[in-house]
Amino acid sequence: MLSLTVFLPLAAALVLLAWRGLPDAAVRWLWVAVSGADLALVAALWATYDGPGIGHETDRPWIPGAGAGYHIGVDGLSLPLLALTATVFLACAVYSLRGQRDIRRFAALFLALQTTCLGLFAALDLILFFLFFDLSIVGMYLVIAGWGHGEQAARSALKFFLYTFVGSLALLLGFIGLYAASDPHTFDITELTADPPLQGGGAAGPLVLLAIAVGLAVKTPTFPFHTWLPPAHTDAPAAGSAVLAAILLKMGTYGFVRIAMPILPEDWRAHAMVFVAVGVVSALYGALVALAQSSFKRMVAYTSVNHMGYVLLALGAAGFIAGTDEQARSTAVTGAVVQMVSHGLITGALFLLAGVLMDRGGTYEMDAWGGLAGPMPRFAALTAVAAFAGLGLPGFSGFIAEFQIFAGSLGAVPVATALALLGILVTAGLFLWALHRLFLGARRGPKPVGADLRPAELLSVAPLLALSLLIGVLPRWLLDTVEPAARAVVGLVSR
Repeated sequence: MLSLTVFLPLAAALVLLAWRGLPDAAVRWLWVAVSGADLALVAALWATYDGPGIGHETDRPWIPGAGAGYHIGVDGLSLPLLALTATVFLACAVYSLRGQRDIRRFAALFLALQTTCLGLFAALDLILFFLFFDLSIVGMYLVIAGWGHGEQAARSALKFFLYTFVGSLALLLGFIGLYAASDPHTFDITELTADPPLQGGGAAGPLVLLAIAVGLAVKTPTFPFHTWLPPAHTDAPAAGSAVLAAILLKMGTYGFVRIAMPILPEDWRAHAMVFVAVGVVSALYGALVALAQSSFKRMVAYTSVNHMGYVLLALGAAGFIAGTDEQARSTAVTGAVVQMVSHGLITGALFLLAGVLMDRGGTYEMDAWGGLAGPMPRFAALTAVAAFAGLGLPGFSGFIAEFQIFAGSLGAVPVATALALLGILVTAGLFLWALHRLFLGARRGPKPVGADLRPAELLSVAPLLALSLLIGVLPRWLLDTVEPAARAVVGLVSR
């Protein structure tokens, strides 16, 4: 069933490309139906998962001479991200019901991109992981270059592609290093995790970790590898920005938890402070630069750097064995995984809402608006909810995630955690300032307001925020899945 879940969207994409005479309305509803069916399949995978450990596993020979196989499976780390992927792609399909040029190719591209995202989170082989990692870069490049707006869309797409492709080459180099050091040679993640190939010191371990970390950091992105992110988001269509922030950024953080930490435990412990430092700098830098933005969409883009910095802080703190207990470290890793899910839901909603600004007035500039709470009350209400969720207000998923990150990291790195906490204050200020500029005061500028949220826009954004609220109020159903896998990662790092 896992293979069906991964490749169903790709099969639908091929049908759409081959069936040229299909009416646009049928294309839109077929996209929604396939995305809904895929979400139902992920829900069935979750309901029948009997972890801890790997479930729904498939392991078949693929390139046996190179030690690579078609090996996929799920556990408490990947299941929440599979569910997030299916949910966000369904929201984008519903959002696109309101109209999108060349909808047949647009829907086919998004369905193919959905397969690459699902495949990466299910992959248990390094070459399979790399294949989906690279194909996602191609898919998002085509989305930005083909459907982006503004004169710089092609340039932003090229910058995104070059940055992330160079990062993927570094990642491949690291994977080859793991393969060369393993005995027998293999790319299988479960085998490499069970018997880490670079234990015992030497220069090879840090070099392999550096290659993998650079490749994943570019994708995450963390400071100073983040410069491709704001232009890519600014020029991408709303659905493209939602998928880029909610799903593609998680490929980097997920790679740290799935590959770097358990396969290179000794080197992760030795260089944990580097990851903590990068996480703190990213959290503070992302928040401060977001505060200075006049574009609502660029502001949200920089908050992604801030939130991913918290994730890296937690994962780095989990590498400090001395002076900390296992419960604190597993709490930090659990918080990091929940933060991935929370950020995907909230930021995905924010980018879809940003698309409403572009659709109604042709600009993301906050000073061009003002006073929108009166003529667009539904838009104002959902944007306010998303903003409060994004700043970590109790009752939303962001609070659950960040509370666990800081509680789990404080004992290991108290100074770094205290500094990172300042990012929450800045984030609160920037979101409140944005709400004030968009929705309060008198109307500014000649831009027309247009209609309030249309049904497709409302039905795409509201469920994402409702899920964030559900996790914030009743987190146990998610934590019961994530916590055993987080404890397993902490145990592997402690070896």
